[in-house]
Amino acid sequence: MTDKEFEEIVNKGIKAIDNRFLKRLENVEICIEDEPDSFQLEKIKARKGSLIFGLYEGVPQTKRWGYGQVLPDKITIFKKSIEEVCSSREEMIEMVKNTVWHEIAHHFGMDEKEVKEAENKRR
Repeated sequence: MTDKEFEEIVNKGIKAIDNRFLKRLENVEICIEDEPDSFQLEKIKARKGSLIFGLYEGVPQTKRWGYGQVLPDKITIFKKSIEEVCSSREEMIEMVKNTVWHEIAHHFGMDEKEVKEAENKRR
């Protein structure tokens, strides 16, 4: 899949998020990379070659006070990991949508356990 096609899928994933959440995103950038770099892997205590679909880096909204003049939070979607596990465009669209949702949940202050619980309720 070309980078442009994957970017379109990520944009669809973003648009699939409920508008009430999208309106509340503050100072966050969503970007695409092929795979996590060593710094990102170290941050989440993962090994090289691990399948990481997305990563949130920043200060969750629930932990912001006296917050201003800072670089945007960053949500990264990792193309190669998603391509590796998905066998069709439709699977990729669903995986990206779920990954974007998962990382946005971290932006709103949910930890991994809370995100997993919320994901189970969504299904």
